[in-house]
Amino acid sequence: MKVLSMIQPWATLLVQGETLYETRSWKTRYRGPLAIHASQKVDKLACKHEPIRSLLAKNGYTEQNLPTGVILATCELSNCYQVIDANHTSAILDCGKVVSGKDILLGDYSPGYFAWEIVGFRLLKTYIPVKGKLGLWEYPIDEELMI
Repeated sequence: MKVLSMIQPWATLLVQGETLYETRSWKTRYRGPLAIHASQKVDKLACKHEPIRSLLAKNGYTEQNLPTGVILATCELSNCYQVIDANHTSAILDCGKVVSGKDILLGDYSPGYFAWEIVGFRLLKTYIPVKGKLGLWEYPIDEELMI
């Protein structure tokens, strides 16, 4: 299965359904099953700012107990849109969708960046410890590990 490594707390916020998009500086043509990997790195400063701190707390997390170095969940990468315009409160994607509210605070919606639309999260029964990589990478995930 294709895997995407993400820095914490962004990985946990995504798999907990706190945002609809993962933003990247690069486009992908890939669509289909995707696993989300939490890298070893935690952005501790981000964890202390609102609304991130409250969103993590809602799910029982703090900067100290975020899982790292593990695959957390699987999902579907359904689309990839380019950000064509943005300000501090909203962004416009090339498909015409407008991103606002919590989503705009949980990503980098700079014009030219890409919003990966991700749906259908399935948490894993047990996290899979594995070293992350840059870009999309492959890792075999047994269907029995998914909730």
